[in-house]
Amino acid sequence: MPEFVNRTAELSRLSALYESDEAELAVVFGRRRLGKTALVKQSLAEYDEAVIFQAKQKTSALQLQQFVDVASDVYPGLTRIRQEWDAVLGYLADQDAIVALDEFPYLVEQDESLPSVLQAMFDHELDDSSATFVLVGSSISMMEEAALLGNSPLYGRSSLKLDIRQLPFDAAMKFFSATQTPEKQVFTWGVFGGVPYYLEEVDPAASLGANIQRTILSRHGTLHDEPDYVLRMELTEPTRYFSILEAIAGGRTSRNEIAGTTGIDYNQLSTYLNRLSRLRLIDQHVPVTEQKERTKRSRYRIRDPFFRFWFHFVYGNGDRYEDFGDNAYETLIEPELADFVSESFEGLCCAALRTLYPQHTITDVGQWWYREHEVDVVGLTTDDTLLVGECKFQRSPLDYDAFSTLQTHADELRWTPANGGTPTQEYALFSRSGFTPAVEDAAENRTDLQLFDLEEIVTALQS
Repeated sequence: MPEFVNRTAELSRLSALYESDEAELAVVFGRRRLGKTALVKQSLAEYDEAVIFQAKQKTSALQLQQFVDVASDVYPGLTRIRQEWDAVLGYLADQDAIVALDEFPYLVEQDESLPSVLQAMFDHELDDSSATFVLVGSSISMMEEAALLGNSPLYGRSSLKLDIRQLPFDAAMKFFSATQTPEKQVFTWGVFGGVPYYLEEVDPAASLGANIQRTILSRHGTLHDEPDYVLRMELTEPTRYFSILEAIAGGRTSRNEIAGTTGIDYNQLSTYLNRLSRLRLIDQHVPVTEQKERTKRSRYRIRDPFFRFWFHFVYGNGDRYEDFGDNAYETLIEPELADFVSESFEGLCCAALRTLYPQHTITDVGQWWYREHEVDVVGLTTDDTLLVGECKFQRSPLDYDAFSTLQTHADELRWTPANGGTPTQEYALFSRSGFTPAVEDAAENRTDLQLFDLEEIVTALQS
């Protein structure tokens, strides 16, 4: 299993900052388990004189003393400096040091003046310094208050803001053997997503069911209470947020549906949805032809496949899985899993579209729906071509009825090409289990229809 994968763009941007001749400030943020600490450590692997401090929830005096203990191993003169943050950090700036403060919110919790100390340094004291300070934090709300929002002390001082997200599919699959079948890769992604910590818990040699049983369904599994832990670290009153996430995971994705399911007043719901969006837990999903600010047809979806899995299957059902013991996966999860993973499969098909259609310049990729009409994959191009696709993640081959349904729904899709002409439709069918002879015959006799199986989709995502 690789110790570190992907994040090449982030590493490059951090390296450029370290090599700068001016004082620089970087803010690295994102929710827990995404590998922020590993990223920063990897970026500093060749910098022997860098100071990397992992803050913990201790008193301000202990935090400062432990920071000095760590930093003085590289800069012994620090022990002769007055033991206050402004003096200590100022001394390191004079040495042109690289200083990474991991879990920066823990420091701010105990000393609210610390962001202002750094602000004063960057405003008045670092003209002749080439020091770099890297602030790392998992509490997005506290990182916003300290460094990201317009009223925060460090707003406008950072040269680099890295909003760390889950790994894309191709990087996530590097955690596993290259011999893993495309089907198993899609199932694994649909359950565990692209969070490094979750992927590290998966045993590549075991079956998907065994991994789910051991890590998630078992009361003592390492991921059994993971979303609960992550959310309670960020939210002081999580009950309503849990209800909203459970509703979305259960298919109640419009505002009306969420309000009706949770009992939260429709007019109050925006506050909770906006908060979950700021925490990168959900996003507002709109038809690819429309804008979020103008449409009334938005849906909400959980961004992390593992959180979606947990709220769909596990939340509130712990005792039920205990009752079934080692048979819990086979009895309760497996019959529904393919249908559950189909949503992630649609997202992967969208992500693969540009590679599968290199002859077109695709400007936007997404999904489209209106009343009873829905198209799983839509690609808008710079010419007059409208790419439309249907996805089937089922055991049986995709049949001609699916193609006919796609044509019917696509005919309702209103899109005007940039040149103002009439769009020409091209059809794509994506299938887990191949295609019926009727569909294959149609593809042979039509120039506007292409068929893609799992291997082709996964290859496109990894190219």
